Amino acid sequence: MNNQTDLTEEVALITGAAHRIGAEIARQLHRAGMNIALHYRHSKDKAEALAAELNKQRPDSVILIQADLLKTMTLPDVIAAASKPWQRLDVLINNASTFYPTEIGKATEADWDDLIGSNLKAPFFLAQAAAPELTKHNGCIINIIDIHSQRPMKGFPIYSAAKAGLAMLTMSLARELGPDVRVNGVAPGAILWPEHELEPQAKNEILDRTALKRQGAPADIAKTALFLIRDADYISGQIINVDGGRTLSF
Repeated sequence: MNNQTDLTEEVALITGAAHRIGAEIARQLHRAGMNIALHYRHSKDKAEALAAELNKQRPDSVILIQADLLKTMTLPDVIAAASKPWQRLDVLINNASTFYPTEIGKATEADWDDLIGSNLKAPFFLAQAAAPELTKHNGCIINIIDIHSQRPMKGFPIYSAAKAGLAMLTMSLARELGPDVRVNGVAPGAILWPEHELEPQAKNEILDRTALKRQGAPADIAKTALFLIRDADYISGQIINVDGGRTLSF
């Protein structure tokens, strides 16, 4: 990325981008002029709807890539599919994630493989596969982490450990891939509630522990990602908490 203020025609691969935070990141980067390789696993209808929405705004600017990121041997194919249409790849955003509780005494090895696989293993092997192409264009990697990588969430030991690993991986990759590729992370706080609904009291308790006393929005994460891509050419190995001050009072 030779011009940090103009992203026109540059290419971003966003994993898990069919809905929620991933979709908002796709919209934000698309508005900035980027072409988008939009990855999904099961959410075909949502992915197709988002691609249609964005391609209507700018034809041939979004492609879809369906893949199970737990199939490590196929990850180089994902990178190749993202790079081929526009003959480049400038940004990898590791957003895809699984999230569910694994209480001690109930967790299974399958839970471990799934949570570690999607939140830590896949981002590493995607980064490894993308590194040559990103290096050509002085690109960057952004890992979507979680504030619970710093403080574990009760009932979610495997997920919390996976996100802590992703935080360390972010810093490690920044050293491994520098100076040609920057690697940073974004750690959301109370942005979207889990897909399994929380009780109103639980939500209020979480928001009361933020300094700003309110919930954030997916756009807050998307704008941070855009900043790290476009305006942060001397930032690498950092994790930005976008949490309304939640980590001030765990």
